[in-house]
Amino acid sequence: MKVLIVGGVAGGATAAARIRRLDEKAEIVVFEKSGYISYANCGLPYYIGGVIEDKEELTLQTPESFRERFNIDVRVQNEVLEINPEIKTVSVKNLISGEVYRENYDKLLISTGAKPTRPQMQGVDLDNVFTLRTVEDTFKIKDFVDENKPKTAVVVGGGFIGLEVAENLNEMGIDITVLQRPDHLLNTLDYDMATLVHSRFRKNGVKLKFGVSVQGFERAENSVDVLIKDEEPINADMVLLAIGVSPDSTLAKNAGLELGIKDSIVVNDKMETSAKDIYAVGDAVQVKHSITGNNAVISLAGPANKQGRIVADNICGGNSRYKGSMGSSVIKIFDMTVASTGLTERLAKASNIDYDKIVLSPMSHAGYYPGGKVMTMKVLFEKSTQKIFGAQIVGFDGVDKRIDVLATAMNFGATASDLKDLDLAYAPPYSSAKDPVNMAGFVIENIGAGKLKQFHWDDIAALQNENGITLLDTRTPFEYSRGHVEGFINIPVDELRSRMNEIDKSKPLYVMCQSGLRSYISCRILTQNGFDCYNFSGGYRFYESVINEKINQ
Repeated sequence: MKVLIVGGVAGGATAAARIRRLDEKAEIVVFEKSGYISYANCGLPYYIGGVIEDKEELTLQTPESFRERFNIDVRVQNEVLEINPEIKTVSVKNLISGEVYRENYDKLLISTGAKPTRPQMQGVDLDNVFTLRTVEDTFKIKDFVDENKPKTAVVVGGGFIGLEVAENLNEMGIDITVLQRPDHLLNTLDYDMATLVHSRFRKNGVKLKFGVSVQGFERAENSVDVLIKDEEPINADMVLLAIGVSPDSTLAKNAGLELGIKDSIVVNDKMETSAKDIYAVGDAVQVKHSITGNNAVISLAGPANKQGRIVADNICGGNSRYKGSMGSSVIKIFDMTVASTGLTERLAKASNIDYDKIVLSPMSHAGYYPGGKVMTMKVLFEKSTQKIFGAQIVGFDGVDKRIDVLATAMNFGATASDLKDLDLAYAPPYSSAKDPVNMAGFVIENIGAGKLKQFHWDDIAALQNENGITLLDTRTPFEYSRGHVEGFINIPVDELRSRMNEIDKSKPLYVMCQSGLRSYISCRILTQNGFDCYNFSGGYRFYESVINEKINQ
């Protein structure tokens, strides 16, 4: 059996190695148009910033080590030009010699990944305008930074790559401006959660501009002017274009393979394309979102590697199937960790899911143990079933642990009841006896049982203009004096029972505290004394983050 693999990163490299483990006799050829295989895409920004010092650490395998260990014919700087499914051949160009040749196959895997979106606009090809996708891109940026010592940089785009590069350049002392057309960074987060990320960037001196449309670039001596619609240009020594990626599906399209959304390659759950004996994996393919069942393109290393393993099994006679992806992700933002899994509110609305949400601010570990830090956790669930279908966490220690627990639970169809019953490890340096994941389950279950009614930050403006209600802040007078929402009166939770007569029982009561816990306790006291009570989800700390961001924008 002769297997050809187009693309030697992530899914392609994984598939090649597993095919060899399953079939010692198979002839395996890997074509990679760059000079590197099996490299760590996610580590590239950290080499630019000097966090990863040795360039050799970026490659998990070299072509030579791959050949030696797995007896695989690895051909770097060889670009596949054409696939001919009818006669089962590919045309290949050796980029060093210029030779064009053909190879036949029994099985073919397309693992071409994604390509950076590079819009057709003025100046996009200037030598100080960069994209980042390959090791070669990384070296180009690194060499430019080392040689030219830029003082300013503009990053166009607020996704993972753009923000990681922005952070690393900022740590090198470069003045950074991030330009973003949408109203917040990271489309894996909702706007309210993203405001916590925005404040972290601003705290570290990174300038953020939202709602801007970049029109092109102009050379300005040794720098570049970023042209913005209806605004003055921004001058910088260098620019990184990081406005997203799109499936690199040209080969598949020209071969007549079926394409889906964003011109991604359509595959079934065995990763088979519409052409016999041709498979596809990674950022180039269309998959099923495991929460909604809708078609999606999810450009992450984890799914690509899993898909590569599945293809290898199936090529070697197995029956492995890909169940879909929830898009679980995590990113470091300076000293902060930002993670998400499943659906955001935007995607939930697009999928017509009748959902509700909670926001809570638990500590990373027991409050009495030194070093604990607050994390902000948002969990989305289906109203009728309390099934969990999305989570976002922004914080410091323990964020990655909690998002992985939630992703695992969601994979098995967990409800709020399941979250509260999870038996999770506890010791004061690591968690609380009631872990944040358990707490999320408690809160959602209380909502379902009618013990808790909520309101959210985007309800407050309307509530402030409503006459027949009472707005109550149950923090201490000192906390209240340091900042509060206009219209909220202050009665601390510990004084509620003795001062209840100050509140009009005939009016609905909307209650806030710093994190949402004291206001919940207040609501339980008040509800059992005949008040119609609503608790503010997320607390004043969360509200302040969102409102301050609106002011900054």
